[in-house]
Amino acid sequence: MSEKLRLGGMALQNGVLVHGPTAWGCAVRLSDGTLKVASGEKPRLAPSVTTPFLRGPLRLAEAFALLPSVRRTLPEARLAFERPTVAAAMVVSAVGTRALRTSPRLRAPVRELLAGLVSLAPAALALRGRELAAYHGAEHVSIGTYEADGERAQKEHDRCGTHLVGPLLVTSAVGAALAGKAPPELRGPARVAGSLGAVAAAVEVFGWMERHRGNRLERVLRRPGHELQARLATAEPSPEQLEVAEAALAACLEREAAADAA
Repeated sequence: MSEKLRLGGMALQNGVLVHGPTAWGCAVRLSDGTLKVASGEKPRLAPSVTTPFLRGPLRLAEAFALLPSVRRTLPEARLAFERPTVAAAMVVSAVGTRALRTSPRLRAPVRELLAGLVSLAPAALALRGRELAAYHGAEHVSIGTYEADGERAQKEHDRCGTHLVGPLLVTSAVGAALAGKAPPELRGPARVAGSLGAVAAAVEVFGWMERHRGNRLERVLRRPGHELQARLATAEPSPEQLEVAEAALAACLEREAAADAA
């Protein structure tokens, strides 16, 4: 089996984005049924950073930093969060999270766990909808099939970002609880630091999960993300949707090969 590139992806409302170490490829289905494909170089924020608790957030930031480039190159691409209902949910979630964290009626662990669950509401809403869920499934099938040398993969994928849900709930609760112990005048900055630390720690835990498949704790931490994928975030793609995902994958791989040959 040849060495495979480590790929990531993102489902769009009307297509799929695939990104590799140095490049991205995106394909969308236009309203008239036409398939449109684009690719480009991936922004590298800190490609040589391997320091734990720094590398994870930087890799996540790289994935989101390429979105403006994708939109400039392929303006027809429609991101999952580009819906008024999702924007409204983000506002409501922020208000609800703050109300929970300042509630004197709840014990601190319960308060932080509920706040973490409420903060996930916008992402869950963004994933609702058959079309988006099917493109998410198509993304997983195309990348998983590539990794398996052509053997058709399932619509769920072990590296999907949904698997961060379990670790992030735990690390966010710990970070917020520690921030709550800071002096009142420092509590705001402490909460920001706690949130950033929670993301960094969750990504490190996610990496540990990949290295320890089958471990009992790994199975517990992976369960929420798996259930989210299987029941809400993905659906079986149609042949037309899978064609879109495969076009995005091919565009990304072609760009990676060109960069490697240069």
